[in-house]
Amino acid sequence: MMGMLIVGVVIWSVVHFFKRVTPDMRAQMDAKMGAGPARGVISVLLLASLVMMIFGYRGAEIIPVYTPMAGMGHLNNLLMIVAVILLGAGNSKGKMRSMMRHPMLMSAVVWAGAHLLVNGDQASLILFGGMAAWAVIQMLLINRAEGAWQRPEPGPLKGDIKLLVISAVVFVVIVGIHIWLGHNPFLGTYP
Repeated sequence: MMGMLIVGVVIWSVVHFFKRVTPDMRAQMDAKMGAGPARGVISVLLLASLVMMIFGYRGAEIIPVYTPMAGMGHLNNLLMIVAVILLGAGNSKGKMRSMMRHPMLMSAVVWAGAHLLVNGDQASLILFGGMAAWAVIQMLLINRAEGAWQRPEPGPLKGDIKLLVISAVVFVVIVGIHIWLGHNPFLGTYP
Protein backbone atom coordinates (compact mmCIF):
# COMPACT_ATOMS: atom_id res chain seq x y z
CA MET A 1 0.00 0.00 0.00
CA MET A 2 2.91 2.35 0.68
CA GLY A 3 3.98 1.87 -2.93
CA MET A 4 0.51 2.85 -4.14
CA LEU A 5 0.66 5.98 -1.99
CA ILE A 6 4.06 6.97 -3.35
CA VAL A 7 2.99 6.36 -6.96
CA GLY A 8 -0.16 8.43 -6.37
CA VAL A 9 1.84 11.39 -5.02
CA VAL A 10 4.31 11.12 -7.91
CA ILE A 11 1.58 10.95 -10.58
CA TRP A 12 -0.23 13.93 -9.01
CA SER A 13 2.98 15.97 -9.02
CA VAL A 14 4.19 15.00 -12.49
CA VAL A 15 0.82 15.65 -14.11
CA HIS A 16 0.63 19.09 -12.50
CA PHE A 17 4.24 19.91 -13.42
CA PHE A 18 3.74 18.72 -17.03
CA LYS A 19 2.26 22.01 -18.29
CA ARG A 20 4.87 24.15 -16.52
CA VAL A 21 7.99 22.09 -17.21
CA THR A 22 7.17 20.94 -20.76
CA PRO A 23 4.68 23.44 -22.22
CA ASP A 24 5.55 22.40 -25.79
CA MET A 25 4.71 18.76 -25.09
CA ARG A 26 1.44 19.84 -23.45
CA ALA A 27 0.60 21.96 -26.50
CA GLN A 28 1.43 19.02 -28.80
CA MET A 29 -0.88 16.83 -26.77
CA ASP A 30 -3.69 19.36 -27.30
CA ALA A 31 -2.89 19.57 -31.03
CA LYS A 32 -2.90 15.79 -31.54
CA MET A 33 -5.85 14.87 -29.34
CA GLY A 34 -7.80 18.09 -29.18
CA ALA A 35 -7.99 20.29 -26.08
CA GLY A 36 -11.03 18.52 -24.60
CA PRO A 37 -9.73 14.95 -24.88
CA ALA A 38 -6.28 16.05 -23.64
CA ARG A 39 -7.86 17.61 -20.56
CA GLY A 40 -9.86 14.40 -20.15
CA VAL A 41 -6.67 12.28 -20.08
CA ILE A 42 -5.12 14.63 -17.54
CA SER A 43 -8.28 14.56 -15.42
CA VAL A 44 -8.33 10.74 -15.44
CA LEU A 45 -4.66 10.65 -14.38
CA LEU A 46 -5.33 13.11 -11.55
CA LEU A 47 -8.39 11.16 -10.41
CA ALA A 48 -6.37 7.92 -10.49
CA SER A 49 -3.62 9.58 -8.43
CA LEU A 50 -6.18 10.74 -5.84
CA VAL A 51 -7.64 7.24 -5.57
CA MET A 52 -4.13 5.79 -5.19
CA MET A 53 -3.24 8.33 -2.50
CA ILE A 54 -6.45 7.73 -0.55
CA PHE A 55 -6.32 3.92 -0.66
CA GLY A 56 -2.54 3.83 -0.28
CA TYR A 57 -2.67 6.08 2.77
CA ARG A 58 -5.63 4.30 4.37
CA GLY A 59 -4.04 0.89 3.82
CA ALA A 60 -0.44 1.75 4.69
CA GLU A 61 1.16 0.18 7.72
CA ILE A 62 1.59 2.65 10.57
CA ILE A 63 5.33 3.14 10.96
CA PRO A 64 6.00 5.83 13.60
CA VAL A 65 8.66 8.39 12.70
CA TYR A 66 8.02 11.01 15.39
CA THR A 67 5.49 11.57 18.16
CA PRO A 68 3.28 14.63 17.67
CA MET A 69 3.07 16.96 20.66
CA ALA A 70 -0.05 16.65 22.79
CA GLY A 71 -2.82 19.09 22.03
CA MET A 72 -1.73 19.74 18.43
CA GLY A 73 -5.20 18.77 17.25
CA HIS A 74 -6.45 22.20 18.28
CA LEU A 75 -3.78 23.96 16.21
CA ASN A 76 -4.53 21.55 13.36
CA ASN A 77 -8.20 22.59 13.45
CA LEU A 78 -7.33 26.29 13.41
CA LEU A 79 -4.94 25.79 10.49
CA MET A 80 -7.56 23.77 8.65
CA ILE A 81 -9.99 26.68 8.89
CA VAL A 82 -7.27 28.88 7.36
CA ALA A 83 -6.62 26.24 4.66
CA VAL A 84 -10.30 26.05 3.71
CA ILE A 85 -10.55 29.85 3.49
CA LEU A 86 -7.40 30.00 1.34
CA LEU A 87 -8.77 27.26 -0.89
CA GLY A 88 -11.75 29.43 -1.80
CA ALA A 89 -9.98 32.80 -1.74
CA GLY A 90 -8.62 32.48 -5.27
CA ASN A 91 -12.13 32.18 -6.68
CA SER A 92 -13.78 34.66 -4.34
CA LYS A 93 -15.00 38.01 -5.47
CA GLY A 94 -14.02 39.88 -2.32
CA LYS A 95 -11.00 41.71 -1.02
CA MET A 96 -9.10 38.54 -0.03
CA ARG A 97 -8.49 37.48 -3.62
CA SER A 98 -6.05 40.37 -4.05
CA MET A 99 -3.98 39.55 -0.97
CA MET A 100 -2.07 36.49 -2.18
CA ARG A 101 -0.83 35.19 -5.52
CA HIS A 102 -1.35 31.46 -4.93
CA PRO A 103 -4.09 31.00 -2.33
CA MET A 104 -5.08 27.48 -3.44
CA LEU A 105 -1.49 26.24 -3.42
CA MET A 106 -0.89 27.94 -0.06
CA SER A 107 -4.00 26.14 1.14
CA ALA A 108 -2.32 22.84 0.25
CA VAL A 109 0.82 23.86 2.18
CA VAL A 110 -1.21 24.87 5.26
CA TRP A 111 -3.34 21.69 4.99
CA ALA A 112 -0.23 19.52 4.79
CA GLY A 113 1.54 21.31 7.63
CA ALA A 114 -1.55 21.06 9.84
CA HIS A 115 -1.75 17.32 9.27
CA LEU A 116 1.96 16.81 9.94
CA LEU A 117 1.41 18.41 13.36
CA VAL A 118 -0.88 15.53 14.34
CA ASN A 119 0.41 12.60 12.27
CA GLY A 120 3.96 11.40 12.79
CA ASP A 121 3.91 8.19 10.77
CA GLN A 122 5.78 7.39 7.55
CA ALA A 123 2.69 7.37 5.32
CA SER A 124 1.70 10.82 6.59
CA LEU A 125 5.16 12.15 5.86
CA ILE A 126 4.92 10.80 2.32
CA LEU A 127 1.40 12.07 1.68
CA PHE A 128 1.39 15.42 3.43
CA GLY A 129 5.09 16.15 2.96
CA GLY A 130 4.83 15.19 -0.70
CA MET A 131 1.80 17.40 -1.26
CA ALA A 132 3.46 20.35 0.50
CA ALA A 133 6.59 19.91 -1.64
CA TRP A 134 4.42 19.71 -4.78
CA ALA A 135 2.58 22.95 -3.87
CA VAL A 136 5.79 24.88 -3.12
CA ILE A 137 7.48 23.70 -6.34
CA GLN A 138 4.32 24.48 -8.32
CA MET A 139 4.31 28.05 -6.96
CA LEU A 140 7.96 28.48 -7.94
CA LEU A 141 7.31 27.13 -11.45
CA ILE A 142 4.30 29.42 -11.95
CA ASN A 143 6.24 32.44 -10.71
CA ARG A 144 9.12 31.64 -13.07
CA ALA A 145 6.82 31.11 -16.06
CA GLU A 146 4.52 34.07 -15.50
CA GLY A 147 6.86 36.64 -13.97
CA ALA A 148 5.53 39.50 -11.88
CA TRP A 149 2.07 39.07 -10.41
CA GLN A 150 -0.67 41.40 -11.59
CA ARG A 151 -2.64 41.85 -8.38
CA PRO A 152 -6.38 41.70 -9.10
CA GLU A 153 -8.59 44.54 -8.01
CA PRO A 154 -10.11 43.84 -4.60
CA GLY A 155 -13.82 43.17 -4.68
CA PRO A 156 -16.52 44.20 -2.23
CA LEU A 157 -16.61 43.05 1.39
CA LYS A 158 -19.74 40.98 0.71
CA GLY A 159 -17.56 38.66 -1.41
CA ASP A 160 -15.40 37.96 1.64
CA ILE A 161 -18.46 37.37 3.83
CA LYS A 162 -19.75 34.86 1.27
CA LEU A 163 -16.33 33.18 1.21
CA LEU A 164 -16.31 32.86 5.02
CA VAL A 165 -19.82 31.39 5.10
CA ILE A 166 -19.01 28.85 2.37
CA SER A 167 -15.71 28.04 4.11
CA ALA A 168 -17.54 27.38 7.38
CA VAL A 169 -19.89 24.95 5.62
CA VAL A 170 -16.98 23.20 3.88
CA PHE A 171 -15.11 22.93 7.20
CA VAL A 172 -18.16 21.34 8.86
CA VAL A 173 -18.39 18.82 5.98
CA ILE A 174 -14.68 17.99 6.33
CA VAL A 175 -15.10 17.50 10.08
CA GLY A 176 -18.13 15.28 9.47
CA ILE A 177 -16.17 13.11 7.04
CA HIS A 178 -13.28 12.79 9.51
CA ILE A 179 -15.67 11.78 12.32
CA TRP A 180 -17.38 9.29 9.98
CA LEU A 181 -13.94 7.79 9.21
CA GLY A 182 -13.25 7.49 12.95
CA HIS A 183 -10.89 10.46 13.38
CA ASN A 184 -12.60 13.02 15.58
CA PRO A 185 -10.62 16.26 15.08
CA PHE A 186 -11.84 17.76 18.33
CA LEU A 187 -10.01 15.42 20.70
CA GLY A 188 -7.00 17.73 20.89
CA THR A 189 -4.60 14.95 20.04
CA TYR A 190 -4.60 11.80 17.96
CA PRO A 191 -3.56 8.24 18.77
